[in-house]
Amino acid sequence: MNFPTPPPEGAAAHDVGAAPAVDGRAARWANHREERRAELIRSARKAIHRLGADVPMEDIAAAASTSKSVFYRYFRDKSGLAAAMGELVLSQMQERIAQAAASAESPYEGLRAMVRAYLAMAVRSPNVYEFVTRVPAGAAAAGTNAAAQEAGAAFGTFFDAVGAMIEAPMRRHLAPGTQATLDYWPPAAIGLVRAAGERWLTAPDSPAKPSLEDMAGMIADWLFAGIAAQAAPLSPALSPAKELS
Repeated sequence: MNFPTPPPEGAAAHDVGAAPAVDGRAARWANHREERRAELIRSARKAIHRLGADVPMEDIAAAASTSKSVFYRYFRDKSGLAAAMGELVLSQMQERIAQAAASAESPYEGLRAMVRAYLAMAVRSPNVYEFVTRVPAGAAAAGTNAAAQEAGAAFGTFFDAVGAMIEAPMRRHLAPGTQATLDYWPPAAIGLVRAAGERWLTAPDSPAKPSLEDMAGMIADWLFAGIAAQAAPLSPALSPAKELS
């Protein structure tokens, strides 16, 4: 999903694509482009966190102390920026979820830890979460915006990976003959986590709104209560009495 990046700002037009005149020149340019691109993503992320997912590109550029045209040269348009930022944010989120699952002592605790890691990353900056997961309606419907499609694909790949993480521990404990559960339960679980999580994320603060820990526990309980019914009879690891008490 990496987008082509331009030469350093101010470079002569005839230098673009030219063979390096000196050994290492192309590598230095490539490093500069990647560093500048990462710097722009960081600045945009801070601006979106502060100003909201609908912040205009002019304000994003101003926060980075540059012009809108610079962002367009690096990311094509706002959807391209969202795709690039989403690649970074979702990879970080996926890494946190994988770490949470790896450190868990049981399938239930692994499931709860993954849900909590997802919610924690989203609640850290709801504006950034919305920016990187929302595909512009017009572009997506028309199928004409490649960056918007790539942003949606990145989000789909992220949840596919999380679904695989959920499936792995369950496969070891489900009773024989439950392949259909392994095929359909992980994507159904992801749909529940995302729908409930995003509803919780956008709900106004009130005494009735669950805390992060409570919400992660509730979602994990909902998911686990359904899957535990198909556990192998001799497998205590998925015992609802043990895990959900």
